[in-house]
Amino acid sequence: MLFLLLACSLPCPSGEIRRDDSCVAFEEKDPVPAEGLWKAEPGTTWQIQYSGRLDTSLDVEMYDLDLFDTPTTAWQELAGRVQVCYFSAGSYEDWRPDADQFDPSMLGKALEGWPGEWWLDINRSEVRAIMEARLDLAVQSGCDAVDPDNINAWENPSGLQITEDEQVDYNRFLADAAHQRGLAIGLKNDQLQLDRLADWFDFAVNEECLAYDECGAYDRFVQQKSVFQIEYVEDWADAEALAAARCPQAGPLSTLIKTWELGAERLACSDG
Repeated sequence: MLFLLLACSLPCPSGEIRRDDSCVAFEEKDPVPAEGLWKAEPGTTWQIQYSGRLDTSLDVEMYDLDLFDTPTTAWQELAGRVQVCYFSAGSYEDWRPDADQFDPSMLGKALEGWPGEWWLDINRSEVRAIMEARLDLAVQSGCDAVDPDNINAWENPSGLQITEDEQVDYNRFLADAAHQRGLAIGLKNDQLQLDRLADWFDFAVNEECLAYDECGAYDRFVQQKSVFQIEYVEDWADAEALAAARCPQAGPLSTLIKTWELGAERLACSDG
């Protein structure tokens, strides 16, 4: 039995991807059309908040909020503005209300620096079914779009041997499933696969590409779609200094200065 388990965990041959315990051919397909969905024009103003008392008073076009933690009353207060719903599509979080649906065999290594969170085996059909249920919840909550996080396991020490093709296949699955439900979808980070995913995703969300000099990957993407970008400070007292250093480099990116807690505090480069 141990030998069988080890064999199932081995990478598939070139041109194939793992699906549960089998290897199948990687297929190139056209994306599900995104007609009639929210289109994030370059320069769209926005706020992202996942902690603290929600401030719905900002004069911005879009709010990016947690799918599970945002109360119904908040969604109602934001009626008329675009509502993007965040959830992790590539990691297990032990505090989520659907956490009991994940079997331990679906988990990889813990995410460094994020207690209670582990990488998910995105090649498992059960994981995909749970993510489809989360997309259904987004529809029920009135979300216009979704912001799925941690969809770059292939370039991280996940302990799951996720390949580049497997990540592309999973990310395209998420985009198609969102579009089938009438939801726009953002590509969170994973800029190294942008050329293979740009036609599937309606906007991008990036963390700290200015800090790591990686924003050039979005040059083609940003001509047609918004890139919502975040630069982080440990202490909010340092926000203005960071804005002075980073905002001149932001160009067409819709950049915000935020703390890692993603509270109500917000400094937009467009305000300078």
